[in-house]
Amino acid sequence: MGRLKTITRRAFLIGSVAVTGGVAFGAYMVGRDPENPLLDGLAEGEAAITPYVKITSDGITLITPHADIGQGVYHSQAMLIAEELDLELGQFEVSPGEPSPAYWNTAMAEEAVPFKSTDEGFAAETMRGVMGGVFKLLGVQGTGGSSSMPDTFVKLREAGAVARETLKLAAEARTGVPAGDMKTEAGQVLLPDGSAIAYTDLAAEAAEIAPVRQVTLRDPSEWRLVGKPTKRLDIVGKSTGTTPYGIDLEVPGMVHATVKMNPRRGPMNGYDASAAEGMRGVQKILPVGNGVAVVASNTWYAIQAADAIEFDWGASPYPPEQDQHWAEVETSFTEERLNMEWRHDGDVDAALDGAEVIAAEYRAPYVAHQPLEPLNAIVRVDDNGAEVWANHQLPGFLKTKVAGVAGIDADQVTFHNQYGGGSFGHRLEFENITLATEIAVQMKGTPVKLTFSREEDFCQDFGRQIGAARMQGTVRDGKVETFDLQVATTSAVASQGGRMGLAVGGPDTQISAGAWNNPYGIPNQRHRAYLVPELAPVSSWRSVGASGAGFFNEGPLDELILAAGGDPMEERIRMCTHDVSRKVLEAAAEMSGWGSDLGPNRGRGVAFVDSFGVPTAEVVEVTMTDQGIKIDKVFIALDVGTIVDPVNFENHVQGAVVWGLGHAINSELTYSDGIAEQTNYHAAEGMRLYQTPEIHVIGLENAHKIRGVGEPPVPPAAPALANAIFAATGQRLREMPFNKFIDFV
Repeated sequence: MGRLKTITRRAFLIGSVAVTGGVAFGAYMVGRDPENPLLDGLAEGEAAITPYVKITSDGITLITPHADIGQGVYHSQAMLIAEELDLELGQFEVSPGEPSPAYWNTAMAEEAVPFKSTDEGFAAETMRGVMGGVFKLLGVQGTGGSSSMPDTFVKLREAGAVARETLKLAAEARTGVPAGDMKTEAGQVLLPDGSAIAYTDLAAEAAEIAPVRQVTLRDPSEWRLVGKPTKRLDIVGKSTGTTPYGIDLEVPGMVHATVKMNPRRGPMNGYDASAAEGMRGVQKILPVGNGVAVVASNTWYAIQAADAIEFDWGASPYPPEQDQHWAEVETSFTEERLNMEWRHDGDVDAALDGAEVIAAEYRAPYVAHQPLEPLNAIVRVDDNGAEVWANHQLPGFLKTKVAGVAGIDADQVTFHNQYGGGSFGHRLEFENITLATEIAVQMKGTPVKLTFSREEDFCQDFGRQIGAARMQGTVRDGKVETFDLQVATTSAVASQGGRMGLAVGGPDTQISAGAWNNPYGIPNQRHRAYLVPELAPVSSWRSVGASGAGFFNEGPLDELILAAGGDPMEERIRMCTHDVSRKVLEAAAEMSGWGSDLGPNRGRGVAFVDSFGVPTAEVVEVTMTDQGIKIDKVFIALDVGTIVDPVNFENHVQGAVVWGLGHAINSELTYSDGIAEQTNYHAAEGMRLYQTPEIHVIGLENAHKIRGVGEPPVPPAAPALANAIFAATGQRLREMPFNKFIDFV
């Protein structure tokens, strides 16, 4: 309880965002559900059964409120509803719906509490419940933190079951046959005499009936869709290029725009647009934010004209040179900047005193998000309000942002969420939305389509936090005796929260996420997190704190195990105090054939990271060739409790491995004269197809809580690769990207 008391004295935390506005609530308020947003504007004879199911005589629409940014969540959400509603894939449409407090995300609160995900004690569960209540009361609708499946796994199945039972009551009202004697199948209510009534034919009756509240969910043994291989609803459209993304949309009467903002993120002292004003297609050049917007008849004309403008940019609000950023990180391991001591087992200081200490320092750089689809948005503002077409992960906050710029109320903003061509945290930010709104305010009544150039998208990105770690340790009798890890990073939570207008305070749960919560029973173990003052602005990047802290934990631990003369896999299994995590490690060992002889010039490395509640073990095999390191195979085992869609699960894991390896090898974001030096993919490559290894996946289902899979496979990739390279070459890599020190083929 000591840590809990320390934190709650300061503030309740939402991922280290403090709720400081005097929020007070009781059980009644938490238990009360928000109003069903689908009831607004219903035509006669249309039924909105819960906020997730709308039925008309023309068809069925399932609301899938988590944003689809390439992870296939529209499909998996719809599948959960369809499972209990007895719909077949293809019998319904999906829609993200309008933003609403009814779509609050309770699962996002899981990362807010200062407890290991494996801690299910009274204090931990109580605080999770409290934070879930806060998220519900605030109506926080969001996609992120691998929370979509944990948030919706029960509530969407319940929505399907409620709709099913309500439709049976509607059939009873029509036929007089007791609902208990009916069954449902393939979008129909089946009567005892063998006749059937389509759900769509029951819309009028269902609209007059109060939804059934008490339902029983089906046993997993009865599932038709969940846990079974299915064809994603969007796979044909995405494979044929016919799925419209935000960047593809056209609205009648719209104009095209792009922006040039200060690449140093400081003020704009002035500009000369005389060369651009007369260029082909240019309609307007407008001041926005700390730069200008060019409005033209198409995006290419706008970008060409923007490049012709001469600017006088002000200085950056952060140190202009990259070495200065690293120097600030290095000076942050002080008592004054200690943010939280997350763990202290045994007596670390006594164990280190007078012992032969093994020490190392690790680094993780800024990294850009770099999704394939550049930032874009369409915004129209008129006297009645604003309308927005874009992809975004925080639709409620988006409405508030647009309202603030346009000088209107948030309920006057209509938002149409679109498919997103990747995000990795990028579409949690708002600069494309607010800038498009600024332009639209100056062109009232005209829809404005804003598209960032690739270069602007890179240089205005809020990258991953920069950080470093220092390790001290001791070994005795072939075992790790002491493990003291200090992690210092800038705060993605504080930086991002500040731009959202949220009060930030208290311990930052993400600085040491993926490190302090390791499952290892080492006699003397301490994890301390230090807060580096904000430098370049940063944001959530796929797996957030664990993307760096996992590397900081598993690389140094490997060094200690080897210094003790132990086997990296066997020792991790021996030290593991959590049964589900141990089984994950054992599965990775078995599937990879750990311990077998790989032959000369080859190496095998392992890393284990628990992020977002998902224990994940990754084994990487490499070969040292004359041209450099070749990554041969990756074996990954993880436990998400229940696998909803096994095909998408495997794709997710494989994609995350490629993402994690590619960025560990090739990518960083550095600053010179206050400007990001990497402006396109040539300077921040992902993993090339010829570099991509065989990736073997095992998903376990021993954990009793369902978890998400979008992020957890990322953090172990870098340390597993670094540990494999050491096994093959004897060269220890302690800083990303690795291509600064070794070649890859």
